[in-house]
Amino acid sequence: MGKVTGFIEYQREVATRRPVEERVNDWFEIYQPFSYEKVRTQGARCMDCGVPFCHTGCPLNNIIPDWNDLAYRDRWKDAIRVLHSTNNFPEFTGRVCPAPCEAACVLGINEPPVAIKLIERSVIDYAFEQGWIKPEPPEVRTGKHVAVVGSGPAGLAAAQQLNRAGHSVVVYEKADRVGGLLRYGIPDFKMEKHLIDRRAAQMEAEGVEFVVNAHVGVTVPVEELRAKFDAILVSGGAEASRDLPIPGRSLNGIHYAMDFLPQQNHKVAGDLVENQTTAAGKDVIIIGGGDTGADCLGTSHRQKARSVHQFELMQRPPDDRSPNTPWPLWPIMMRTESSHEEGGIREFAISTTEFVDDGNGNVKALRTMRVGPPPTFTPIPGTEQEFAADLVLLAMGFTGPVKQGLLADLGVELDSRGNVKTNDSYMSSVDGVFAAGDMRRGQSLVVWAIAEGRKAARGVDQWLMGDSKLP
Repeated sequence: MGKVTGFIEYQREVATRRPVEERVNDWFEIYQPFSYEKVRTQGARCMDCGVPFCHTGCPLNNIIPDWNDLAYRDRWKDAIRVLHSTNNFPEFTGRVCPAPCEAACVLGINEPPVAIKLIERSVIDYAFEQGWIKPEPPEVRTGKHVAVVGSGPAGLAAAQQLNRAGHSVVVYEKADRVGGLLRYGIPDFKMEKHLIDRRAAQMEAEGVEFVVNAHVGVTVPVEELRAKFDAILVSGGAEASRDLPIPGRSLNGIHYAMDFLPQQNHKVAGDLVENQTTAAGKDVIIIGGGDTGADCLGTSHRQKARSVHQFELMQRPPDDRSPNTPWPLWPIMMRTESSHEEGGIREFAISTTEFVDDGNGNVKALRTMRVGPPPTFTPIPGTEQEFAADLVLLAMGFTGPVKQGLLADLGVELDSRGNVKTNDSYMSSVDGVFAAGDMRRGQSLVVWAIAEGRKAARGVDQWLMGDSKLP
């Protein structure tokens, strides 16, 4: 694949990030342009490795060596055809996926891996620039009607697949615009929202119907969907945020990350946000060291916080791949996201024990202790500290889907982790009701959501028709 000696001749190169002093003053994507000629060179680094472990590193089983080779050979139209054969929305994954495929790249055993994510994003961006991405409506309709609840990446992928199989698909979204957490969770500096609008327009032209401001189980009765549709697919995500029930939790100034981030997404979209929770001029502490915490960090920088700390319960990971996660596993190692480059202080192995009241019902500080390694996280005596804070953002992940409303009304069985339990065809315990994405597997990645949506679509199609030609 690629150039036979390419991995020897060329070094890994990816798009550089815009200067910090520039990007913290806007909400545009953070990366500099990267020429397509340079992308071809990166494609040349893909080895003829025999067993492409990148396939199994990718939840979508993307046929990575093939489109790397096609990009290198300047056959972009063929490259996008191969890429779309496994991934409905490479412009999403090419921007926000952490690229487990690169962690599994054979070249990555002893050299920097192939820049797979860069090539993926470049292939789809080039295809859109050339006008190759057009609506693909089905030639024949089956007469079957499917409701998809939730328009995140799982719901969108399933809807597109089911529509192309000939079913009439209606997507219900509780927010005012489609996209789920892609729209109102991921900041614009990581992925601009016109990318979602572009895909939604394509899907509408293919025959998918979107109904927004429609909260199924709250404003739209579940019985209405059961009466109107032959099958229902729930893909509403894992939206139950993990709480921190310690003394002082009820104080003002303590917010879930997913109450804080969507407000800024709305504002960037031009919406009027009344009483917006903002980091402007405040001492901010983010509890949680993952991607959501990093999103809160970058957002706080752009809102001009006075100071920002990000707390992580786990120990500081090693700078290089941990021996406990050898190739081709996803490596446990220190990662510096774009938001970390922009400022703030990261604190590891730290546990918050109390929120401190300023005397007027507002948070003014956090009391903490350092802790030992997992699984016990034993507090270390004598390490007590107090950190000033008048805005605290809880970004500790999610405990699963919201149970009230939709899931309770459907009566679906849950698994031991509180997610929707399904069989191998993604059908729940209720006949004709399917589940996909974080609602079925728990909080996960965009790439997993798309993979789940595609697999669930095949399950729905097979149940409706007795057979399925969907991949």
